[in-house]
Amino acid sequence: MPQLQPAATAEQALDGSPLDRNILMTLIAVGVVVLIPRREAVKRALWANGPILLFFLYCVVSTLWSDYPYVAFKRWIKAFGDLVMVLIVLTDLDPSAAVKRVLARLSFFLMPVSILLIKYYPELGRGYENWTWMPVVTGVTMGKNLLGMICMICGISSVWRLLQVIRGPDDGSRAAGPLIAHATVLAMTIWLFWQANSMTALSCFLIAVGVMTAAGHPEVRQGPMVHVLVATVLLIAFTTLFLDFGHGVLQTMGRDPTLTGRTEVWNVALRYAGDPLLGTGFESFWLGERLEKIWNIYWWHPNEAHNGYLEVFLNLGLMGIVLLATLVGAGYRNVIRALRRDPEAGSFNLGYFVAALAYNFTEAAIRTFQPVWVIFLLTTFAVPDAGPRIDMRGASPSEPRGEL
Repeated sequence: MPQLQPAATAEQALDGSPLDRNILMTLIAVGVVVLIPRREAVKRALWANGPILLFFLYCVVSTLWSDYPYVAFKRWIKAFGDLVMVLIVLTDLDPSAAVKRVLARLSFFLMPVSILLIKYYPELGRGYENWTWMPVVTGVTMGKNLLGMICMICGISSVWRLLQVIRGPDDGSRAAGPLIAHATVLAMTIWLFWQANSMTALSCFLIAVGVMTAAGHPEVRQGPMVHVLVATVLLIAFTTLFLDFGHGVLQTMGRDPTLTGRTEVWNVALRYAGDPLLGTGFESFWLGERLEKIWNIYWWHPNEAHNGYLEVFLNLGLMGIVLLATLVGAGYRNVIRALRRDPEAGSFNLGYFVAALAYNFTEAAIRTFQPVWVIFLLTTFAVPDAGPRIDMRGASPSEPRGEL
């Protein structure tokens, strides 16, 4: 879990941030209280999402072989909070409207406030890269990569809503307010992308837009073409990054073949990997003596692998990779079912699903309280005995009027 200030020593990495811990534990406790009256719906949801539950159970079991079991277990409690928050949304009386409100409110708050801080309160919205002291914009976050991450999520959401309006019937019933609001948020997002220079997030945003647009065509989503589309997009992203087929593209994006030093970090991390089958324990790789050795190599003190799949391997081993692959496979099945049941809702799920998988090629986002991971769970979760997770055809009867 990222702290408000990065740890300067390995001992600080073990201690964590008391402020973060207290805030998160309070939120998790409140979330559990909210879920108690919904326990029957929670049971059905967990039963319908066995791969997700199994992955989280394996994570908590893996704390037993961590070098720091107590620290690992505390971090798992935070990860459990991800699941609590997802269940709060999806066990709502109208989960479709609940998800829509979450995404809209995130966008309408985070994007304008980020611009406000960057332009008028630079002491809060701007900063310097750790160790290099290069100036960066951070907005409401603590780093440019995290700002790019939330821009990706909010941008995908806004484009999705705009596509709904464009594809909808032109019968005079279109509301100008939501159209203007989401177009404005999208413009803000693009400006923030340009300011943050977060190429991974921008590239994944463009991938999601392309997939959502293609998924709007019946001939794509109804047949095997949708699987070809997903495989092709991920294959292009993978070969461009890892198989030396995309030097020109990487240079255009301002990146080098080492992905700004990421490949070197991957090699060093693998050198210090623990048991290949079980890993080092949940969120335990970047701790203690191992962390000190890596920091002795890199003066800029990395604290993650910058690859979500490698991060899972380092912490959870091959067993974790297998369980993650099972989770992703089940999630993809749910996404395709949603796409064919409700194309407007399913197009967002599919676009975000592909973008999240590609994002983890060069960022470690399968981690506790990472926004990409939380929204990934939200969009791939199977909701039993419920309609489409997100109703893009307008407000449901239980949804407040005027909701964007």
